[in-house]
This record gives sequence, structure tokens and C-alpha cells, in this order.
Amino acid sequence: MHNKKTYAVFGLGRYGMAVAKELVDNGMEVIAVDINQGIVNDAAAYLPICKCADVTDKEVIDCLGIAEIDTVIICMASNLESSVLATTLCKEVGVRTVIVKCASEMHRKILLRVGADQVVFPENESGIRLAKNMLSAGFIDMLSLSKDVSVVEIDVKKEWVGKTLIELNLRKKYGVNVVAIRKGERVNTEIDPAAVLAADAVLIVIAQTAKLAKMK
Repeated sequence: MHNKKTYAVFGLGRYGMAVAKELVDNGMEVIAVDINQGIVNDAAAYLPICKCADVTDKEVIDCLGIAEIDTVIICMASNLESSVLATTLCKEVGVRTVIVKCASEMHRKILLRVGADQVVFPENESGIRLAKNMLSAGFIDMLSLSKDVSVVEIDVKKEWVGKTLIELNLRKKYGVNVVAIRKGERVNTEIDPAAVLAADAVLIVIAQTAKLAKMK
């Protein structure tokens, strides 16, 4: 069962439901949790594993087996205290990646301080986009241009370092087109395909979304 990543989503408001449903629709194993039984009942029509529980309780975290989950997404931005407690408990039991939705810059700083690995602002990051980013392992960021086409940023793989785009022939191998190369804050759109790639470079590519899975 543990060949693919496992996820837990805490809080099933509009944002949390969007994340959970996108992950489930892509075949991921997701535990969805909310403290409101009515919300859980409604979500059960779309999500196979739905639990009504208080994720600020350590016994609940233990009972749900959250220690075995790869990534937890906490979507309770309106309740900072609950977000902080849930984040702390998840990190204490050893969850590798905890992503938390927040309501303000001050909340972001607090959540990072208590152990959140990533904090997102709902107005800047849709739940569906967040889920797509998580599903696209190895991609730094992913932006859908349409239903079928995406622009993604990809770290230069270890085996690509010191090679040129001509040698790699990514278009033929993966069906992607490199449109720019970023180093730090500098983005270069005038690409020299004969130049060797550095380890700290980031490729910005455009491709059919379905073909991106080949690059994982």
C-alpha cells in the first residue's frame, strides 16, 4: 500500500475539499478529517476515508495513524490555535511534510516557527493548484495554462548537471519545451542549447500536463 505517497487533509471547507478531492481523483490515498459531523457526512460522497475528529488532540492523531502519513495539509486558517496545535502534533509524531493554510503574514511566521514546512495563503494558492504541485513530485511550482497544458519549474536533475539541452533532448524524451532557465532571481529566456546546465539552475518548461509524469 505504501508505494505511493499518503496524505491527510485537516479541515474540509472549500479549500480543504478542493485539495482532498484533487488528490483522491488522482488515485492518492487520503485521510480527510473535520470536527463537524455534518461536513464529514457531505464529504463522504466524494472522499473514501472521512473522519469526524479533533486533530488538536494527540490521542486522535495517534488513533488516525498520522505518524505513517507522508504529507499533512492543514486547512483551518480561521483558527490559528487549532492550526498551531495540529502542526505541532504532526511534527512531533514525525510527519515529514506539513503544509498549512494561513490567514495573514503574522500567522505565517508563527506557523513556520512551530514547524510548518510550507504555509500557503488561500487567496494566492488555490486548493487544486496546491494538490497538483504535490502530485508533481520534483516540480518546484506548477501553473495550469489550460486543462491540458501546464508551465512548471523543475530543478536540474543530478544526472543532467554538466550536460546541454541538446544532449538531453528533453522535447523528444519527455515531450516538454524549455522556455527559460532561472538562476536565483534571474530568469533567462534567451537560452543557449549548447550551454552546460549548472546544479543550481531551474528549468521553466511548458508541456502537456499528462506528459509531465514521465519526468518524476
